[in-house]
Amino acid sequence: MEKKEIFELVQEYSSPLNYNSKEAAIILAAGHGKRIKSQKSKMLHEIWGEPTVERVYKACVQSNPDINVIFVVGIKAEEVIKTLGKKNNCAFAYQAEQLGTGHAAQIGLEILDKKKFDGAIYIFPGDMGLIDSDTVKLIREEFNNSDLDMLVLTGIFEGDISLNYYGRIVRAKNVDIDGNKCDELAGQVIEIIEYKDILSLPDDKPYIKEFKGKKFLFTKKELLENREFNSGVYAFKSNYLFDLIDKIGNQNAQGEIYITDLIDIFNKNGLKVGATSPKNQYVLLGFNNKSVLAEMEKIARALAYDKLKDIIEIADPEDFFIADEVIDQILELDKKGIPLDIKIGKGVFIGKEVKINYNLELKKNAYANGNIIFGKNVKIWENVHLSCYPNQQFIIGDNVEILWGDIIKGNIIIGDNCRIESSVNMTGSDEHPLRIGKNVHIKGTSYIFGSIIDDDLFIERSVIIKKRVEKITKKNGKIQPIRFYMPMPEGIDAIEDL
Repeated sequence: MEKKEIFELVQEYSSPLNYNSKEAAIILAAGHGKRIKSQKSKMLHEIWGEPTVERVYKACVQSNPDINVIFVVGIKAEEVIKTLGKKNNCAFAYQAEQLGTGHAAQIGLEILDKKKFDGAIYIFPGDMGLIDSDTVKLIREEFNNSDLDMLVLTGIFEGDISLNYYGRIVRAKNVDIDGNKCDELAGQVIEIIEYKDILSLPDDKPYIKEFKGKKFLFTKKELLENREFNSGVYAFKSNYLFDLIDKIGNQNAQGEIYITDLIDIFNKNGLKVGATSPKNQYVLLGFNNKSVLAEMEKIARALAYDKLKDIIEIADPEDFFIADEVIDQILELDKKGIPLDIKIGKGVFIGKEVKINYNLELKKNAYANGNIIFGKNVKIWENVHLSCYPNQQFIIGDNVEILWGDIIKGNIIIGDNCRIESSVNMTGSDEHPLRIGKNVHIKGTSYIFGSIIDDDLFIERSVIIKKRVEKITKKNGKIQPIRFYMPMPEGIDAIEDL
């Protein structure tokens, strides 16, 4: 896509910002992620059913519904923009050339009118797909209740220190280079040094940094073994960020414009910089390869299971998917104090638009995705596929049973007390919806499309396409069953015996 077309797309999908809001988030989603070895944008790789950048956005909005959000896009911008779509109080900024995180922040800030906006600006990496609203609220509260001008979210690296490729948080010591006590400065954040910049330091010379009139000494070994790392999440007072963002240089091992340099710049301008850490370290995970992405997915599944384990039955904690929105439904239903009696088999998939109900059982590998509304006392057997397209509705009544391997898709209503046996396929379209009455029993190798089926019918081994099937009662009081109905074939003249 040409740059001109991308800028046009940016304009098309951007919404006006709300300048009555005192908060804005810039989400950095321009990276290409070479190491993930995928043609898909790094930001669109999914964690628990959603692109990582979407999950970061949701954490921001759930913490403050009025927040303005600016997505900085770059590599595969079209793909990212169209996936995120147009959202209220959200705009896109295009970073045509990736010159570093500081440069991305500069591009994002250009969207904000500094004459109209005065408040807090937060910056998030778009690949931090496990961050949650609680963590964003923590950052907001820490920043808003302090006298800080800049706040950085930090973590503690666990495991083999040689695998820590994050930037290190450098804090003032309680003794300066001359041995003088500096208790008033001890623990204050001096700067962040990127891992590659530490590696480029000479082995035989100490690293000396001046901070508030004092000099502090650090060995290369000491810096490398420092476990406190930069998460890439920041909060700023907007007036200072607008004034200082363009002072970032690229004098480093990568030749990039690092946003981390703002700590040193803020300090040198007499501003106050602080740091805080989240309650749970896993929220800081970002990914550059498939193995870390898989680890994040595993954590997300464990978190989902932990929320549900004492409310519903899940056969295999390591093999299921229930979208966050459905988990929220379950938690809300549980608050009513009525036992849910929901059973989830191994390998079950439940998409985000599904509406669950009491006494619902989905057996092994059952799949439900789309605007599917379950009634009460519904049992879905192994390998059943239930789905519908956007803007369609699939309603399943009370006391319905759908047996092994059935595929049922589209604009459909299945009435109460129906039994759909194995080897049945059913479809309903927008033009030809499928409506099945109450107490209907369908079995055998049957296919039904876009039809209206009356109550109380028995259908076996039939192909019914765009038909009205009426309930006919015989003289003996029994209802006429439908068996072996086949439509007239088409194209018979193209077929001959061998």
